Parts: sequence; C-alpha cells; structure tokens
Amino acid sequence: MSDTLTQLPPMDVAGRTERLRGRFEAESVDALLITRLPNVRYLTGFTGSAAIVLVGPDELVFVTDGRYAEQASDQLGAAGVPARIEVRTSHAGQRDMMRGAAATYRRLGLEAHGVTWAQQRDFAAEWFAGAELVATEHLVEDLRRVKEPAEVARIGAACAIADDALGVVAPRLAERPTERDVALWLELEMRDRGATGTSFDTIVASGPNGAKPHARPSSRAIEAGEPVVIDFGCVVDGYCSDMTRTLSVGDPGPDARRMFDVVRDAQRSGRDAVTSGADCAQVDKACRDVIEAAGWGDAFVHGTGHGVGLEIHEAPRVAATARDTLASGYVVTVEPGVYLPGTGGVRIEDTVVVTDDGARALTRFPKDFLL
Repeated sequence: MSDTLTQLPPMDVAGRTERLRGRFEAESVDALLITRLPNVRYLTGFTGSAAIVLVGPDELVFVTDGRYAEQASDQLGAAGVPARIEVRTSHAGQRDMMRGAAATYRRLGLEAHGVTWAQQRDFAAEWFAGAELVATEHLVEDLRRVKEPAEVARIGAACAIADDALGVVAPRLAERPTERDVALWLELEMRDRGATGTSFDTIVASGPNGAKPHARPSSRAIEAGEPVVIDFGCVVDGYCSDMTRTLSVGDPGPDARRMFDVVRDAQRSGRDAVTSGADCAQVDKACRDVIEAAGWGDAFVHGTGHGVGLEIHEAPRVAATARDTLASGYVVTVEPGVYLPGTGGVRIEDTVVVTDDGARALTRFPKDFLL
C-alpha cells in the first residue's frame, strides 16, 4: 500500500450522530432507524453487509448478525462511536431486540429511500406496532453532502490512484487491445496501488461504441485513429473516484478533433462555473451552452454531473432540472459529452471539490486527445 493511503487523516465519525440528532426536531421524530448501508457506514464506520442502526436522542443501538460480531466491535470502537452493539442471528431475534429498544419512541423515522413497501408493512405490523412511523427523506444523505477534509483526502487518494493507473494503461492502447483488456488492466493497476475495488463497472468505448454513454467493454479491438472513451474510478477506504478521458492513438480526423475541442471547452466552462453558492442548473447550462453553440445540443443526452462520496452517485445532481445549490465541501463531477450514433463520442470528466472561491480538481490526468 502506498504511503498516501497509510497516511490518510482520521475522520470524525463519532461526531456525525450528534449532527443527525440535531435534525430530529424539524422532522418531528423522536428517533431514526437507519437501514441504508452507506448511511450505517457514515455514522458508525462499519463496513459489513448486514446492520441496522437505531439513533435515539441519547443512545445509538447497532444490530447485526453473528458473522459481524467481532468486526462491528472493532470498527465502531476504532471510530470512537459510543453504541450498544447487539448481535442477533435470526430475523425474529433482531425484530424483538429492536422492538424493545424503540418501545419508548412515539414517532419513529424511517429512511423513505431505503425501505421497501414490504419492509414498511413488516415494521408497522411487527417491529414497531406501538409507534407512528414517519417517512423521512435524506436526513443522513444531506449531512453527507459536505465532505470533511478527511473525506476529501480519501476521494483525492482514489483519484490519484486512477490517474496513475491510466498513465500506465494509456500507452498500451497502441497495442490494439480489446475494450475488455483495457478495463481489466485499469482495475489491476488500481488494485495494485491499494484500491479495494472499482467505483462502478469501467466503461471503455472505442470508435462507434463511444456513442453509447454507458457502453460495456466488449471484445472489439481498439484501432488507431479512433476516439476511445474511458470512464472509470476506484474505491479507497470506502470513498469513490470518477474520471473520464477520451483518447485516440493517432489522428482521428478533423470531425473527431472538433468534437473533442467542443467537449473540452464545455467541460472547462462547467468547471469554471463551480463555486460555493452556484446553482447546479447554472453549472449544467455553462457546459450545455458551449455544446449547443456548436450545433450538438441534442447529442448531449445526460446531466453534467453528480455528487461523489461513499457512493458513486450522491446528491447533489448537476443537471438542467436540478434545484440544488453548491456549497463549500461538496464533491461533484463535471462531465459533458457529445454522442453521435454510428460515429462515436467524446466525454471529459473531472471530480472536483467545491471551495469558497471556485473548485479544486481531484482528478488530474491530462486532457490531451492524441497519444
């Protein structure tokens, strides 16, 4: 593991629960049941695949199964999170334990975006029959929007690993590898540098495949003189990175060069619009105006960006219909693109952290088109 990863600053995980409790009065809830695993991790440091957390005004109750008894104790202890850890192997055991823990709460909040209809019915009938269940929206996710410096450091480390990996892999495009080869090489290089996995399924789209914004890597060989859209990222200590570069081995011709220049200019315009207090819709417009002026407005078929953190897609959205306003500490992507069916596409993306007077790029791989 690199020195960068071993020297990551500690996070204030323990302080997050108190900030969450500060939102209970406005939501008219006495306690909140956390069922979304990214939110469980954010509040406790737990990285396992099975846990429920009950956040009350004075107590945090953490329930998991027998597979994670030792891990839960170790991770919550390391994070300094004062919690009552309960291990129950069966569904019924977890239900009975939580029912007792929540017995004094009159209004219990549920995560509306993390609870299925079946779960809500089960909670209402069996788990918390004595409480009024309240649908809450994004209470923890709203806290997660503003990244602590230690969170930014982790996203930055993931971005640096991706930068290094692409630096090793990009010259190999001249070997006529398949799209799948390139995706595999990138993952191996990132894991070799300390990443625990990819942020999402890597996109490698060459030639006409570049016209598909979310193309899957195929067995198609990458030929000289055609653009290759490479969209990828990795995970470091739970935090994601996201970057897109479009590259070509040799000159693809004037039409492709013009497409690249327009997208590059649009991406620069969008990045320049990112600052604390900026409307997300205005950032999108800054990119879109450049592409529309070039005559390709209909070929920019997605939003300009999204938040990045413990999940690869977080709030806020950066899109024409977004109503969010950026704030210092947000981490977002700026990723305009042009996609021409039958011809190909270009997308350029950076992950940036919003500052009081602009934005700082966390992805730093050069934006040169020609290899």
